[in-house]
Amino acid sequence: MITTKTTIPWWRPETGAEEREMVLRVLDSNYLNDGDVTTEFERRMAARLGARHAVAVTSGTTAIFLALVAAGVAAGDEVIVPDLTFIATANAATLTGATPVLVDVDPGTLNMAPDAFAGAITGRTKAVVPVHVSGRAAPLEHILPLARDRGVVVIEDAAEALFSSHAGRYLGTFGRAGCFSFSPNKTITTGQGGLVVTDDESLAVRLRQLKDQGRPVRGTGGNDVHASIGFNFKLTNLQSAVGIAQLDRLDSRADRLKKIYRGYRDGLAGVGQIRVLPFAVDRGESPQWVDVLATDRDRLVAFLLEHDMHCRPFWYPLHTQRPYRRPDADFPNAMSVADRALWLPSALSLSDDDVSAVCTRIRQYYQR
Repeated sequence: MITTKTTIPWWRPETGAEEREMVLRVLDSNYLNDGDVTTEFERRMAARLGARHAVAVTSGTTAIFLALVAAGVAAGDEVIVPDLTFIATANAATLTGATPVLVDVDPGTLNMAPDAFAGAITGRTKAVVPVHVSGRAAPLEHILPLARDRGVVVIEDAAEALFSSHAGRYLGTFGRAGCFSFSPNKTITTGQGGLVVTDDESLAVRLRQLKDQGRPVRGTGGNDVHASIGFNFKLTNLQSAVGIAQLDRLDSRADRLKKIYRGYRDGLAGVGQIRVLPFAVDRGESPQWVDVLATDRDRLVAFLLEHDMHCRPFWYPLHTQRPYRRPDADFPNAMSVADRALWLPSALSLSDDDVSAVCTRIRQYYQR
């Protein structure tokens, strides 16, 4: 029986009294720019993720861009990117002056296909950006050794994988650098914001120069030494305060997302027209959102919306977007899954009854 009478959102940011208190402290300090609060946020994030260094920046896109530049990517280079990802992954590579090289995905995971990655490496390949789609680990066991053997830098796009672990380590800590997003639809949000983590001290120094006008340490804005070219991609104390306030709830949020996934996995078992994509939640993977492959996806989405249950269809494959247009035939797997893929309601506020209600409606739709 369906009892819900309220909107079931796809996602909804959660902030409260702790965030307001932290922001007010920053306002009272009258230092709103990148300062000691941002440093504390970086320190705490590095400690939570088990990384030596963390550099906070303006967005997840900026994080990938700066990590690529710090790793030496420049005009004339190629950066391998999966075809099924948010366009920011490719745009970050484009911003460096390099050429994004799109490769097909594994239809069972929606992550980069190892064989496609291997086949795309050329003498110009400088980096690869594996994306952990929805928090599901990309095939690192294949990507990392091949990249090492071919001299390709691995920059992880972990924008959707905060606090998701694989083989005993957090995603984002396997490559030369890992990049996170704190946009409003993430487990932790600072409104906009991003983070690069790395164990490479020289890379961390270069990242700080790049994000702060060439200064490796925070300056005065006056007679500072600018040893290299840099830009302004700083995360402010105001934003970092919001992030710090949410850090103590990171464990409970990850646990809730795992429980939501289990609810959909069990509640939709046996429905042949929909497949809940796998997460190794018992081995540490944490979903950002619950993704599925659904027959008649768009009509299903409309049906659920009629009942105030909100979903989000997947991205169009990058090769179908005008800036990165390529022939469909080069991406058979992405084309086979993209129009069936969607994220089910995955907001932290969802109750067990909400998840059950969505499952019941989905069953109703396919039984009609």
